[in-house]
Amino acid sequence: MSAPGAADEEAALLGLAPVAPDATLSYGPHPDQVIDLYGPRAGGPVVLVLHGGFWRAAYDRTHLSPFAAELARHGLPVALAEYRRVGAGGGWPQTYEDVVDAVAAVGRPVVVVGHSAGGHLALLLADRRGPEAPRRIVAVAPVADLARGHELGLSDGAVARFVGAGPGWADRLAAADPVRRLPGAVPVTLVHGTEDADVPVALSRRYVRQARAAGGTGPVPELRELAGVGHYAPFVPGTDAFRVLLATLGST
Repeated sequence: MSAPGAADEEAALLGLAPVAPDATLSYGPHPDQVIDLYGPRAGGPVVLVLHGGFWRAAYDRTHLSPFAAELARHGLPVALAEYRRVGAGGGWPQTYEDVVDAVAAVGRPVVVVGHSAGGHLALLLADRRGPEAPRRIVAVAPVADLARGHELGLSDGAVARFVGAGPGWADRLAAADPVRRLPGAVPVTLVHGTEDADVPVALSRRYVRQARAAGGTGPVPELRELAGVGHYAPFVPGTDAFRVLLATLGST
């Protein structure tokens, strides 16, 4: 497949036919507390995928099912997680609590791959320790600096809707911001296109700078910039950006 232009990447991803999972498991009573499973049940760590959509209920995991199925075709066990989102019982901290519960529900070591808002949620797992901490986090085009994302007004004020306006706003924003939870104990790789118009690559650069400045004994996050790539191409099977992401996971 030839690489779509940055402006055409969304259409290329959303134009893919959904792929049904091999199985689905629930990790809570809410209808969005479910995980779709693809690929082998045995083998190494499970790739836990967190979709984006700026934390809004209008966007669910379906658009990443072809990506999950393609990873499975390459021999990776995949868990595509859904979670409560703004407008359907989510927001801070419920959405993040669902992600923590999803990691536990898989019942095996996980490598977390998150896209956009899902990348933000993945980065929040970087300071976890113990047996349920991810083996590794790969955050693709993440909202890595929540306060800066709010200043930029990303997706018509999505950060404010996620965190919730009103009393306690500043404390909630700080608690939900990956750059305020550094350094982390889990190895982190950020993958970000230089032509991303939805979440600027500058946010990932700021995250890495903050992590380096924070010091500590934990692993230093790595940033892999994809020249000429926008927001969606890493999740479109067959693109060069997808191959970079696949190779990143293959080095786990």
